[in-house]
Amino acid sequence: MTAPPLVQGEALTRAFPRRGGLFGGGAPVVALRGVDITIARGEAVGVVGESGCGKSTLGRVLLHLLPPTSGRVLFEGEDLAEQPGDKLRALRRRMQMVFQDPYGSLDPRRTVGAQIADGILIHGLAQGAEAEEQVAALLRQVGLDPEHAQRLPHEFSGGQRQRIAVARALATRPDFIVADEPVSALDVSIQAQVVNLLADLRAQLGLALLFISHDLHVVRHLCDRVVVMYLGRVMEEGPAEAFFRAPMHPYSRALLAATPSLRHRGPVVEPIAGEVPSIASPPSGCVFRTRCPMAQPACAEAVPPLEPLPGMAGRMIACRRAAELV
Repeated sequence: MTAPPLVQGEALTRAFPRRGGLFGGGAPVVALRGVDITIARGEAVGVVGESGCGKSTLGRVLLHLLPPTSGRVLFEGEDLAEQPGDKLRALRRRMQMVFQDPYGSLDPRRTVGAQIADGILIHGLAQGAEAEEQVAALLRQVGLDPEHAQRLPHEFSGGQRQRIAVARALATRPDFIVADEPVSALDVSIQAQVVNLLADLRAQLGLALLFISHDLHVVRHLCDRVVVMYLGRVMEEGPAEAFFRAPMHPYSRALLAATPSLRHRGPVVEPIAGEVPSIASPPSGCVFRTRCPMAQPACAEAVPPLEPLPGMAGRMIACRRAAELV
């Protein structure tokens, strides 16, 4: 019998109400629209797409930091929304997040050692000297000196702060980590160090990782599988190697074409035309149709389901003209 995925999102929708301001009082803004996603134990899944496509919202919903408006999140087959407080608290120990801004996610008034120790103490994993020893071990694990535990966040570089954020996420011994653009604010050389650190830790600890990024190079290096999002919907999903070798969806092809060193073999793809529509009022039918070079009038009629591509293991695409893309 096949084991269930470690994390599974089913038909996830997340809407945000409009309150006050110039546009207040209207219909809710829907950031996720029926997203299905699975993450196996030890697997790294990259989520890519333009800004505002719902990547960060998806990560927060999977961690139950934001409850879904509809749909459900399962952790080892258990619906997070149905768990009592004590059970959900225990599950939260096994799910952690590394935020995009390593400085904004740390308390500037507390030592980094104290912040790394928070999860250890809150979940009763150790106390006193034993907790201090675990903090020291975590700092070594991410390539920092244990003596750094007594310093404040402003005393570190951006790369060091992100390593501290990783150490804090690891403190509760999680099985699943959401890394939300964890290297976008760092210099290129520091980005490589942090990405390699995540890859090493994943291999050593068997972590499942949801890696949210707009940097396709990093996703190709780190991830086993790629999920492409646009205006709250999944456009394409598949194994990373196959995806980067031959993207299928017109949007995926345009994304890779915008990164010259990742351009796939095949016909030349022109850059995506036009602006991203407002997520508050997306196009009918296929949300990408207003910018798609292959769009037909029928594309406006119904939302194309995310379906497997025949003969292509693990490849899925949401496009009415999928048969023409193979």
